[in-house]
Amino acid sequence: MASLVVVTMILGCAALLYFKGTFVKAFAAIIIAIISGMVAFGFFEAVANMFISRGDEGMFLTIAPWAQTTSFILIFVVVFAVLQAAATCLLKNPVDLGFLPECIGRIACGTVLGFLVSGFLLTALAMGPFSLGFPYQRFDPVRLKPDNPKGALLGADGFATGLFTMVSKGSFSGKRSFATIHPNYLDQLFFNRLINTETTSIISSMFPAISVPRQAAVWRAPQDVAEQADGLIGDLRSSSGRLKDVKDAQGKPVSLPVSTKGSYDVTIVRVGISKRAIRADARINGGAFTPSQLRLICKRKGTGQDRFAGEAVNVYPIGHLRTASQIQVVAEIKLDSRRVEGSEQLIDFVFCVPTGHEPVVVQYKLNSIAEIAPGAIVTDSAKIPAEPATFNASSGGNGNRSNNRPNRSSNPPREQPRTQTNPQGRRGLSDTGRSIVGTDFDEQ
Repeated sequence: MASLVVVTMILGCAALLYFKGTFVKAFAAIIIAIISGMVAFGFFEAVANMFISRGDEGMFLTIAPWAQTTSFILIFVVVFAVLQAAATCLLKNPVDLGFLPECIGRIACGTVLGFLVSGFLLTALAMGPFSLGFPYQRFDPVRLKPDNPKGALLGADGFATGLFTMVSKGSFSGKRSFATIHPNYLDQLFFNRLINTETTSIISSMFPAISVPRQAAVWRAPQDVAEQADGLIGDLRSSSGRLKDVKDAQGKPVSLPVSTKGSYDVTIVRVGISKRAIRADARINGGAFTPSQLRLICKRKGTGQDRFAGEAVNVYPIGHLRTASQIQVVAEIKLDSRRVEGSEQLIDFVFCVPTGHEPVVVQYKLNSIAEIAPGAIVTDSAKIPAEPATFNASSGGNGNRSNNRPNRSSNPPREQPRTQTNPQGRRGLSDTGRSIVGTDFDEQ
């Protein structure tokens, strides 16, 4: 499908500009397409969240999962049409460079234009709730190899996202770099759709649907947890991205988008899932998610004071703490609002952070983001929380509670410790989140 889109766009644009344009107008169309794509990348999230925030009922409930795809395409088309109309007015008098230059120039510009438009279109389609094979299958869902993605014909979508990544961290950069907030963006979009569409959504109707404590949110895993993580990484390396001993609800081996290359530090990150984000409708439910829908964005240490500039890497969880010394790996986590006492469900997730990197942001589904404050990264072992935020996914919860009640384990003889919620835990959008969606959508 992706190859057909690229070829059709290239042939169509080349034919259109050859028969209906001039070389100057064709070249102007390329510039206009680039500008339109940059504007679409810059504002589609804010526009999409306007629809998603109203997506609890009515027609917006149907539109919400398609909000980012629709917003991106709409912005691109509107900006392109306005700029094209302006260019037509400025170029009323045709400029003829001669027969041969005109023919070659029109076709060449049409080819470039078709390549650009197809890249933007494929990226927009990847944002929607399509099946994993549409517009193309970037990874094999059975044998996940996150370090070896496939691409569209000529890498059209990769060029489109790479172009904006370069622009966003260059002279046109703002408060955040696209390379930091959305590293390997096409991979993010594919893994976000690695779900059971009957129970799990690609978005959350509430945003932010997650929070990170202002203090003691990130720390090195204890030795027994690190050893378990090492064993899981070894299984992933030897089984092509699958854990043969871990099965999903259908009895199939669980695949995790965890990189198995390079050295890493096993790290615990405490994340709170908001009770208000849990919805009955699967299209917008923020309480059901897969490990591939939770991303830890990490930057290399010592790269400057601006934590949201430059480049970053995606890190996906290998599991979460079921007990203080046990990692639980599941294909999907489903929260039940009746089991969440308080405002959120705290869970300690286990990540294998590349050596020399530190977490800066946690992302959840397509439209939730939570900043990790520098002070939340624990470097002194004496300050590591004594009580882990455990969670038993197989029982639907019964882990920590935000009102500090005791944890209950699925094994009655073992009493789980109590977990306290940080009274200074953040609410509402972070500074980074506000830079994405604006202050109008901040949680009250």
